[in-house]
Amino acid sequence: MAHTKHVKQATKKDTSTKVRVKTSMVGNGQLEEFFHDLLKDIYSAENNLLKTLPEMQNAASSELLSETIGKHLEETKEHVRRLEKVFKMMGKKPEEQKCEAMAGLLKEAHIIMNETEEGSMTRDVGLITAIQKIEHYEIATYGSMVQLASILGHDDISHILHDTLIEEKNVDIRLTEVAENNVNEQAEEEGPRKDNMKHK
Repeated sequence: MAHTKHVKQATKKDTSTKVRVKTSMVGNGQLEEFFHDLLKDIYSAENNLLKTLPEMQNAASSELLSETIGKHLEETKEHVRRLEKVFKMMGKKPEEQKCEAMAGLLKEAHIIMNETEEGSMTRDVGLITAIQKIEHYEIATYGSMVQLASILGHDDISHILHDTLIEEKNVDIRLTEVAENNVNEQAEEEGPRKDNMKHK
């Protein structure tokens, strides 16, 4: 019986410790400010992605890839609206803070479009790679924000961001399926770029 009492006391102590930690994190002004900075950062990232996705869609040769990018374009518009809702829920105005990571990823995407041959499956492979890199960045960012919002006591915001996180993960899965649907194999069979052949 003494052992059972000891276990119950330990459990109660652990629970109270968790409550104290969560309460202190909710009042942490620095963490709240950091979360706000992340929000401004991903808001900038999503808005800039909105400008580039139509270019990627037009550059795609595969109809399936073009449809996949088009669907994600519509999802991204919704992601921006959700972020604006989160700003409002926090009593803040929607504000962008330049996302250096997304700027670099989008620059790489433009390089891929410029350096691959128009109409080639190799360009499609490059587009898939570029967008998946973007998705992985967004998955990491939204994943962190979901957890931080919960820790800060913003459970409603955490749920909204979680919806976007799931959609970003699904895009990554769909892109892999497109790549495996003969795009990679067709690209492997392509010869050198036609403009390169002209220079020889």
